[in-house]
Amino acid sequence: MVNTAAPAAAAPAEFATAAIPLGDSYIEKDTPAFIRTVLALFSGGFATFALLYCVQPMMPVLSRDFSINAAQSSMILSVSTAMLAIGLLITGPISDRLGRKSVMVFSLFSAALFTIASALMPTWEGVLITRACVGLSLSGLAAVAMTYLSEEIHPQHIGLAMGLYIGGNAIGGMSGRVITGVLSDYVSWHTALLIMGIIALGAAGVFWKILPPSRNFRARPLNGRSLLEGFVLQFRDAGLPWLFLEGFLLMGAFVTLFNYIGYRLLADPYNLSQAVVGLFSVVYLSGIYSSAKIGALADQLGRRNVLWAVIVLMLVGVTLTMFTPLVVVIIGVLMFTFGFFGAHSVASSWIGRRAIKAKGQASSLYLFSYYVGSSVAGTGGGVFWHYAGWNGIGAFIGTLLLIALAVALKLAKVKPLAVNVQV
Repeated sequence: MVNTAAPAAAAPAEFATAAIPLGDSYIEKDTPAFIRTVLALFSGGFATFALLYCVQPMMPVLSRDFSINAAQSSMILSVSTAMLAIGLLITGPISDRLGRKSVMVFSLFSAALFTIASALMPTWEGVLITRACVGLSLSGLAAVAMTYLSEEIHPQHIGLAMGLYIGGNAIGGMSGRVITGVLSDYVSWHTALLIMGIIALGAAGVFWKILPPSRNFRARPLNGRSLLEGFVLQFRDAGLPWLFLEGFLLMGAFVTLFNYIGYRLLADPYNLSQAVVGLFSVVYLSGIYSSAKIGALADQLGRRNVLWAVIVLMLVGVTLTMFTPLVVVIIGVLMFTFGFFGAHSVASSWIGRRAIKAKGQASSLYLFSYYVGSSVAGTGGGVFWHYAGWNGIGAFIGTLLLIALAVALKLAKVKPLAVNVQV
């Protein structure tokens, strides 16, 4: 959002540099390079989230096959997101030194191969180990994709590009859940995971072939001092630490809902089949739309004016899931999902706009918090499920979102970095 309240000279030089276009070095909207970039990142986001979340609808099946409870079964996702979070602290700085594309390509191929390996594991321990490797591998793309977009896409179009990338995430998360959720009714979970690994290999190949090389990347030395300085720099910013916390809260709420909604729908009074529960993930279509739509809206109205509103929408959605009629539950999940992907699109693009230096580390810290929220809340929610059922889950998610709303209102008051861009 343009701000004309003060002259441009009022902005410090280092802040203004982050907001002023660099001429022809940025990728403009409606160009072949823009189309290749968003298609490649869409493909990468698809593979990342398909591999990460394809195990979620299989949790009831795994509970039965390995004789474990819901909280223990959730570890198949939590161990992946935990290792992904740890990896983000490493792969972001590595990409600052070695470059963006090479790190992302290696990440995707490795994750696909480890998924195939997990499909061949006969024991629960073996599955968890290979799933941990999947999460660690995926950190390479998750940490770097946002940074690549913030460096290469023109600032006026970053919200749209980020929204399209997150739309790929949404389609991947939906497709992975639908494919394995439905297949688990007809074939073993081993076969379902094997199919996902093969699909991901194809997506990795597309990504490798069509993503344009970086044009604005500038290598940074990889040493302990530079890493520490980069992390300290992010936490000195008035807005970035709050955005890191926002990622933790939003993702924690989102994963908790989808971890345990399957258990609810398989039980009374719904008694749905595993295939139908798997198809329930088509609600992600609302997130595919909202990520691009809300991202573009944030470019127009300002992120501080949009973030809190979509969190309110998430709160309304989770409240509706507390009612019994299935149609009301579905509407609630649709609203919740729409709000989540919109909020994530806004927050993640905001990171790229506020980070002045060491953008890879800034993205890594946001996503570290994001996936720690997934691991901690996703498994912790199992306690609420066991003791209070869906009422406990709703209360837990509602608490996370109320805190997230307070953080969004705090961010709305944070002073923008530059006078000509609302960041």
